[in-house]
Amino acid sequence: MEKEFKVSPIMNGTVIDHIDEGMALKVLKILHITGKERSIVSVAMNVPSEKSARKDIVKIEDRELDSREIDRIALIAPHATVSWIRDTNVAKKHRVSLPDTVEGILRCSNPNCISNKSEPVPPKAVVTGRSPVTLKCYYCEREQEDIVGNII
Repeated sequence: MEKEFKVSPIMNGTVIDHIDEGMALKVLKILHITGKERSIVSVAMNVPSEKSARKDIVKIEDRELDSREIDRIALIAPHATVSWIRDTNVAKKHRVSLPDTVEGILRCSNPNCISNKSEPVPPKAVVTGRSPVTLKCYYCEREQEDIVGNII
């Protein structure tokens, strides 16, 4: 049986695969992809998967993600893989990993936290759970709400 592609391969760019089902639009949001970019962005949602029942996939032509963007993805899609594509071939593949602490990526949801005041303190969160991802502020110890909405 010949393999059928529902989304065409990209020449150069990034493929984010194994995104938890229903999270692709949140990945677009944290990468600040609005649809006004000049590059082609393909989104496949609820794709059958061998590893899990369903998954989402995002393909971004002519853009390679940097390490900070990959750290953001790990917060909402901790099982994702990122592939850098060059001349339609996978040049490099990386499984995202959730660190024990994240710094400078997530704003604290407590408006009175020192990291939200005029102090020169970068926001910092401690990973308290991995499945699902839960975080608490390093400074005020508040459990973080709305992870996607507080990503910087």
